[in-house]
Amino acid sequence: MWKALGENVLRYRFVLLTILLAATTYMGWHASKVKLSYEFGRAIPTNNPKYIVYQEFKKKFGEDGNLLVIGIQSKDIFQQSVFNDYVQLHNNLKGVTGVEDVISLPASINLVKNYETEKLEAERIFPEGNLSQAQIDSSKAIFLSLPFYRGLLYNPETQAWLMGVRINRDLLNSPKRTKIVDDITAKANAFGQKHNLEMHLSGLPLIRTEMADRIANETKWFTFISIALSAVILLLFFRSVSAMFLSLAVVVIGVVWSFGTMDLLGYKITLLTALISPLIVVIGIPNCIYFLNKFHTSFRETGHKENAIVQMIEKMGIVTLFCNIAAAIGFAVFALTESTILKEFGIVSGINIMMLFFISLILIPAVLSMMGVPKPKHTRYLENPTLQRWLTRLERWAIHHRKLIYGVTAVVLLISITGMMRLKSVGYIVDDLPQTDKIYTDLKFFETHFKGVMPLEIVVDTKEKNGIRKGMLKTLTGMDSLTQYLASKPYIGKPLSIAEGLKFAKQAFFEGDSANFSLPSEYDLPALQPYLSMRSSEGSQNSFTKLVSSFMDSTRQRARISVSMQDVGSARLPLILDSIQSKANSYLDTSKYSIQLTGTSVTFLEGSRYIINGLRESIFWSFLLIALCMLYLFRSVRILLCSLIPNVIPLAITAGIMGWVGVPLKPSTVLVFSVALGIAIDITIRFLVNYKQDLKKYEFNPERTVINTIHSTGLSIIYTSIVLIAGFVIFCFSGFGGTKALGWLTSLTLVTATITNLVLLPALLINLNKGRDKIRRKTGDTVAS
Repeated sequence: MWKALGENVLRYRFVLLTILLAATTYMGWHASKVKLSYEFGRAIPTNNPKYIVYQEFKKKFGEDGNLLVIGIQSKDIFQQSVFNDYVQLHNNLKGVTGVEDVISLPASINLVKNYETEKLEAERIFPEGNLSQAQIDSSKAIFLSLPFYRGLLYNPETQAWLMGVRINRDLLNSPKRTKIVDDITAKANAFGQKHNLEMHLSGLPLIRTEMADRIANETKWFTFISIALSAVILLLFFRSVSAMFLSLAVVVIGVVWSFGTMDLLGYKITLLTALISPLIVVIGIPNCIYFLNKFHTSFRETGHKENAIVQMIEKMGIVTLFCNIAAAIGFAVFALTESTILKEFGIVSGINIMMLFFISLILIPAVLSMMGVPKPKHTRYLENPTLQRWLTRLERWAIHHRKLIYGVTAVVLLISITGMMRLKSVGYIVDDLPQTDKIYTDLKFFETHFKGVMPLEIVVDTKEKNGIRKGMLKTLTGMDSLTQYLASKPYIGKPLSIAEGLKFAKQAFFEGDSANFSLPSEYDLPALQPYLSMRSSEGSQNSFTKLVSSFMDSTRQRARISVSMQDVGSARLPLILDSIQSKANSYLDTSKYSIQLTGTSVTFLEGSRYIINGLRESIFWSFLLIALCMLYLFRSVRILLCSLIPNVIPLAITAGIMGWVGVPLKPSTVLVFSVALGIAIDITIRFLVNYKQDLKKYEFNPERTVINTIHSTGLSIIYTSIVLIAGFVIFCFSGFGGTKALGWLTSLTLVTATITNLVLLPALLINLNKGRDKIRRKTGDTVAS
């Protein structure tokens, strides 16, 4: 079958090349249209209850993750030159396209009681224009007497000051977000440079924008570097520029197809799908090495180019096919998860890894047939004396030191299992950023001075329209108790709700006395009621009235408590949410109220849970499907055991090392196991297929067959392993912790897999077949055919 296929590929090479060129041109056109994703939180299925609650919240109250915060720490904020420039910064930010509102010290509002109109009027604390030091000092006294802003716009203990910039949510989900964030950052940094102040910027708009832009940049650089590194390795191996360019052509076409597939399927580039193009390069190069290595070996034996090409396809076609199937399975199983972002990654990577096989099968034989015959220098690598000496050592170990091999393996496995028991599962919203990164350090600034910026929303539903007004005192009392509980926690910032707004109104009603910043009692409410319809001296709705009105929905049935919290991690967050839910249920009668926790913090937790569970399931499915492929390929349970053991042990070693060095299980690290299994099994397939094909030749003698297999496949296995390991090492230079972990953990797994497949696998083959003079010819004939 494979011999006939090889002959047909040569016969119709021009037709096949034309079809491949036309298809690549079409995919290239689609690749040019693929866009970067600006959406986040797609880890949760759309039918998930928490996802539905979050979408309902956004419909009623708006986006919760569109506030960018700017922080400074200064004792001189009220000095004339600094304050007036701070006012100018506020005004400049309001002028940025896409900025809907700016909440800050210069725009702070005070409520003033008007006896004539019996209304509370909202007045600016700091007058507009360039203020004198006397005006600033006078307004400063008023501002500092208002507890409402304490912990919200400033921290009196640390002299830290916060400015909140609310950005249009539609623009946040578009490419325009980059310019908006860049404009805000530039204006903030200009203020900081002028007054020698360190500016701290954070919030989900900035974090998401920066990460999206870095993804785009890393995709370009990693693809380029992986191609360049592969080119160097290929040139060192084959000493042939033409072989190098032929191999690069295969992977470049694969990269084009991967981006084209994304656009055809309506997908965008995300943190995960951005990894596909460099992965295609890394996985595609071994295809080329397998084919070229066999071509050179066959040509040296036959001296005839066309025969060597046919033998290359005949012998390596099935090997390369099943190697690609195994690798594709390792990635495609992610499509079985419920996470959208993982589904897309699994589908695109699985399809294009399989397409690499067909691209290689068409392009490599066709181009080789049109090239000149290999020169002696091109096949000299087949006799590499250093590697041959190492292969001879491996042969001796397999024959004479099997007990030592098993003993060392058992000890390493025992240590690894002990390490696995130390593994912990935890993730953070900014998990993928190094602790020295400006985004990370700025986030910690806000966690230190304002207890965080990650949104958490608590929705109190009275279960009837106008329910907030009807049971106002009872509702407000329950919400205030919950608010005080939240405020007492060191990881939760100042809560905002209509209760806080009414406290502010009560203080204004009692002539601005800060001692009256408390919830109105049942005696206060009747007197305060006429004043609650606030007016603005500016003649339009001001920041305070906008703030208060955003904490009830239009039907007055639901109210929200909005807080910002620290990035506490997925391990602590469930406990915190459970305690908040429990307190809310005790403060508000659950028969009359429904309390739901939502917001970005909740969706992050749920998304992490889905991704980790999905990845764990994918490892199981990957293992099962690859095992079935191996069973079909070799038709032997003995060979199946021999194939799985050397690949399960490297995964256990990697997990053990993670446990010992303290690398937690999180979406980025769990991804390693399924990916590494799908790639590492290629080495096993390459070894075992050659072993099965040579069994008959060596009269079914396992020792002689193993010796020959080590020498005939060892070179290509070592070469491809070097390419794969070097390709994944590139990811270690990523600015994202998850990508970096994928790099070094996968490289580690591939190193150990190469060792186990060249040391442990031969020993297992000899032992499992010892005492059997013959192996069923049917099995050997089936695979050899």
